[in-house]
Amino acid sequence: MKNTKKHIYLLLVIILSFLFFAGCSDTAETETAFSYSEGIDNKGFWEKIKAMDYIDMFTYQGMEIPSDVHQMSGEDVQAEIDYILESYSTTEEITDRSIIDGDIVNIDYVGSVDGIKFDGGSTDGLGTEVTAGSMDYIDDFLVQIIGHTPGETIDVEVTFPDDYEEISLQGRDAIFVTTINHIVYTETPELTDEFVETNFSESNGWTTVAEMTEGIHDDLRTSALEEYVMDYMYYEVTVSSIPDVLMDYQVEAMQDYYQNSADDYGMELSAFLTEYVGVADMDELIESSQEANTNNVRYSLAIQAVAEAAGISVEEDDVVAYFEEYLGTSDYSAYEEELGLPYLKQLTLQQKVVDFIIENAVLL
Repeated sequence: MKNTKKHIYLLLVIILSFLFFAGCSDTAETETAFSYSEGIDNKGFWEKIKAMDYIDMFTYQGMEIPSDVHQMSGEDVQAEIDYILESYSTTEEITDRSIIDGDIVNIDYVGSVDGIKFDGGSTDGLGTEVTAGSMDYIDDFLVQIIGHTPGETIDVEVTFPDDYEEISLQGRDAIFVTTINHIVYTETPELTDEFVETNFSESNGWTTVAEMTEGIHDDLRTSALEEYVMDYMYYEVTVSSIPDVLMDYQVEAMQDYYQNSADDYGMELSAFLTEYVGVADMDELIESSQEANTNNVRYSLAIQAVAEAAGISVEEDDVVAYFEEYLGTSDYSAYEEELGLPYLKQLTLQQKVVDFIIENAVLL
C-alpha cells in the first residue's frame, strides 16, 4: 500500500500522464510539441546546471524530523484499516422487511404544492439514497418513511420552512408521492487472518491481522516522512536565483498539460481554461501559477543539489525498480517513448534523494 502525497507539479505531470495513457489504445499515436526530457541529461540531471550554485545547502544528512510527524497513533492506523474494510464492503437490496430508523433506503418521489409539481421536487425516476429518520430533508420527510416496506407508494406530507431558499415555497404545504424502492444493506467484512491472507498476501505480503496492522503503520509512517521531506525542499530551501531555463520548462510543461486536456475535451484552449480552470487565458494562468512554478523549481534544484553533494545517481535498473514499486510493472517502454528516458530518470532521482534523506534523518 502506497499513499505518498505527490503534490509537486513535476511529479504530478507523470501521474496525470499515466492516467491519460491508460485510456489510450495506442500511446504511440499521441503527439506533443513539448518534450518532457528537454534539457535533462541521461543521468536525470538538468543539463549545464550545477544546482549547488543556486541554493543554500541544507542539512540533508541528519535532517531533524519532529516526533509528531513520524509517530503514528493507533487511531491513525485504525482509520486506515476501517477505510480498507469499507472498500471491500458489499451491498444488497432488501425488499422483504419494513424500514427501521437509520436504514439506508432507495426512494423515488414527485413533489407538488396545491397539486402542481415544482422544479427540483422530483427524482425523475432515477432513485436516490436517503437515511430513514434523519433530518436531511425538509420537515420530517424521512421520518415518515419508517415502517413502510419496499414496493409501497406513500404520500409524504411536509411543510417548507419559512426561510426556505426558494421564496415561492416558503411556508407552503407539499405532498411528495414517494415510492420505496429498496433498503440498501451494506456488509463490511470482518477483519480476520483469513480475510487478510485472501486479499493481501500476494499484493502486500500480509497473511495475518498483526502483519497488516504493522504494515499499515509502517506505510503511514513512510508516507508522513516523505511528505515532510518533500515539503521542506518545496517551501523551505533558500534559492539564490532561479535559472530562466527551469522556469521556462515549468511554464511549457503546464501549457502542454492544459492544451492536452483541452484536446481531450474537444475544446479550444481558451474555452477550456475559462470553463474548467477559471482563468481568462494562458497569460492569466501563468501569472497565477508563478509561485507554484517557482516552488517547483526550488524543489527540483534541491533534489539535484543533494544528488550532486551525496553522489546519488540513477541507472536503468533504478528506473525499473521505481516502476515496479509505484506502478507494479517493470515495463516502462510506453512511458519512455512518450516522455523520454531522461525524464523517467529524473523522477527516479527525486525518489532516491527523498529516500536518502529519510534514511539519514534524525527522528526526534
